Amino acid sequence: MRILKLIASVAALLVVLAAIGVLVLLLVSDGRPIDYIQAQIVGFRLSGRDDDLTRAVGSDDTPIRFTVQSGDTPRAIAGNLLAAGLISDADLFVDYARYQRWDTELEAGTYFLNRAQSLSQIAAALTDSRGSVIPFRVIEGTRLEEIAESIDANPLFGFSGADFLRVTDAGALPDPTFAAIVGLPAGASHEGFMFPNTYSLPPAIDAIGLRETLTDEFITQTNDAGVTSAAVAQNWSLFQVATLASIVQREVVRIDEAPKVAGVYLNRLDIGMKLDADPTVQYPLGQPGDWWTQITRADYSDVISPYNTYLNNGLPPGPIANAGLAMLRAVVAPEPSEFFYFQAECSGNGYHRFARTFDEHLANSCF
Repeated sequence: MRILKLIASVAALLVVLAAIGVLVLLLVSDGRPIDYIQAQIVGFRLSGRDDDLTRAVGSDDTPIRFTVQSGDTPRAIAGNLLAAGLISDADLFVDYARYQRWDTELEAGTYFLNRAQSLSQIAAALTDSRGSVIPFRVIEGTRLEEIAESIDANPLFGFSGADFLRVTDAGALPDPTFAAIVGLPAGASHEGFMFPNTYSLPPAIDAIGLRETLTDEFITQTNDAGVTSAAVAQNWSLFQVATLASIVQREVVRIDEAPKVAGVYLNRLDIGMKLDADPTVQYPLGQPGDWWTQITRADYSDVISPYNTYLNNGLPPGPIANAGLAMLRAVVAPEPSEFFYFQAECSGNGYHRFARTFDEHLANSCF
């Protein structure tokens, strides 16, 4: 009897210990005991592989677009990383992700990884796609082709500059709401409405998405700055404002001089005088590598183009570049003056000399 009682006591103790063990296992495993046990087994396999986890496959830190599709398993992701040359051991990636309990947290999305990152860094990065953005800047005074070139120079985009031009150049179908707001003529390009700014873009953005981002920013900025309301009050469309602002942008070096230069051009328009703006001659002559070529006096008459304001009255058919907010403001709030002429200061300081008559203009010449 005594032996039976002892056996029963030991059995009861073992049950209690087992229950305590199960409870402890549940606590330390966050309610996932099987996963926890598997992680410990994986941890044993990872022991001694610290160097492999922290060693990168190379030193090239050029960003590589890497996409995790919805439903991709850790094994599929590891295989794609291996194929992209970002890791050298797919099994190690799977084990490490499971050990860190990231196997269910690897997030679908587009990432910018590089071969200078270690396997452990790559695994951590793939748990949060929010940190992946494309930094992109549109510079004041650049034209659509120059923006396209900057797209091609940025390895983070999933589309080309040619793709961008297809949705922004003449003949591209615009967003009808945007076209109505700015007064975009049928068949006109989006030149002049790619608002210059620095952007943080989502990695999955496409060419139309970029176009809409830039044009939306144009609408927001012109509304907030009062440019839109001022244009309406003066019976100008935003298309006309952007057209003249693009010329002012290409003429001025000193921003504080923009209202004065805009005023000169408006004075010329008021009396039916040609704008005689050099940038409008440069625009049709632009070629890859030399979009704003140096022109000669002969070009004033030899460049046969509707954009050449030495040959054609009024505004050119549309903007010749993408002007910044200061230039757009200058057109709707010009500096009043009696000037009809200007030319660069002889000192090369970026400012201009202004004149009322052509004789005064000649007298201001540096020659």
